[in-house]
Parts: sequence; structure tokens; C-alpha cells
Amino acid sequence: MFIEQPFDQFLRFEYERHSDTHVTVSMPVEPLYLNSLGIIHGGIISSLADVAMCNTIESDEDNKQKAVTVDLNISFLKGARGSRLIAEAEIISSGKTLTHAQCLIYDENTQLVAKAKAVLFNKQ
Repeated sequence: MFIEQPFDQFLRFEYERHSDTHVTVSMPVEPLYLNSLGIIHGGIISSLADVAMCNTIESDEDNKQKAVTVDLNISFLKGARGSRLIAEAEIISSGKTLTHAQCLIYDENTQLVAKAKAVLFNKQ
């Protein structure tokens, strides 16, 4: 299951689970998401990465998240353009309360535009 929340619905995220530790989250790009240079705003890309990594940990039975981000790092590699973004996220390691995840964000032409990593706190 995936987390259900209004912000994610607003951005029209689409989810696919590949395994217990690997998910893909994609989204359409709207003109509202472009900065003054005509590239996708870094905040949109960061939000996509954060949501993808949090969804590597399955939601609870009410589709509420079981993890929150305590540290997020993102490196922008190329200006993102186009009509779609795709995030590939996976868990790197998981302990009793902390999970380390990483995410690669691609544009619609499979060009790598950003890399992210996060530390997630697992709510028990």
C-alpha cells in the first residue's frame, strides 16, 4: 500500500511497488511547476524524491505513513524539462528506528536530473 495524502494527490503522483524495498513514483509536470528559467522547480523535484523514499516503507492499514524524513539531501545534476518526472527509490539499509534510502530522479527521456538520499525515522 501507498501513503494517501492531499499534497500527493495535488501533484498527481502515480505509484508502483517493485519489491518490499523498491518503488517508482512518477508525476506529470504542469506549467505551475516551472521556475523563471523554464526548468522544473527544485522544490517539486525534492518533494517527489521525499515522497518516493517515504513510500519505500509501506503505509499502515489506513494508508497513513509509518516513516518521516529526518534528513534529506538532494543533488541537482541537470535542469529538468519535459512533461513527466520519474523517481526510483530504494531502501539501502534499515534498522530498528532508522532507514536509509536513496532515489534517482529522471525526466521523461530517462535523463538523470537529480540524486537524493534520506534518513527516515520509522514510527513504531
